[in-house]
Amino acid sequence: MCLRNLIMVMLVNPMGIDDANILEKVKCMTNILWQDGNQNFSKALHSFSDELTELDQIIRKMILESLGIEKYLEEHMNSTNYLLRVMKYKGPQTSDTKLGLSTHTDKNVVTILYQNQVEGLEVMTKDGKWISYKPSSCSFVVMIGDTLHAWSNGRLHSPFHRVMMSGNEARYSTGLFSIPKGGYIIKAPEELVDEEHPLLFKPYDHVEFLKYYYSEKGQRDQFAMHTFCGVPQVYI
Repeated sequence: MCLRNLIMVMLVNPMGIDDANILEKVKCMTNILWQDGNQNFSKALHSFSDELTELDQIIRKMILESLGIEKYLEEHMNSTNYLLRVMKYKGPQTSDTKLGLSTHTDKNVVTILYQNQVEGLEVMTKDGKWISYKPSSCSFVVMIGDTLHAWSNGRLHSPFHRVMMSGNEARYSTGLFSIPKGGYIIKAPEELVDEEHPLLFKPYDHVEFLKYYYSEKGQRDQFAMHTFCGVPQVYI
């Protein structure tokens, strides 16, 4: 294991819950963690996930309306499930900055992040500069994933981001990820493909893409989606 990945494993401890917006699914997880379950924890986690699910759908509705393709709204909303991930990043116990989570783009549709006051999240701008996120107790971070980037035919940008840690305090964060259902084919609407916006990605199955992404080759590929289903561009 390379040093970069070793540091990441040492600093981040994640826990994921599929369909956390469904109370029974949350209870299944808490029954594993606690012998008699934990009603208060289950209800709090479900309530939080349910609210973020509603926010996710509002955001995606606004996106489709802004692109003038509202007719795809029902299909778009019904194409996803949700994953809630709860993460703890240990303080590296040094003033030197350590890598908590390596540079990547999210592979899903939309990511909504909420965290405590410990900084660490950095996002790369389109011109290649890193900017740090200054968290507040009343704000969320919304990021576009590769799936929505492909579905929108590049209209929406999926940013590279990472977590850089220093000091002694732990960083706690939660992320709700809207994820394409198994078997759903990601395909850009025909309204978003024209001479000025040629097709960027061939239709693809998200599960098949993940198989490539998590392969040894895919993990070394910074632009895995382009490799997997990108359409070569011809410039005249």
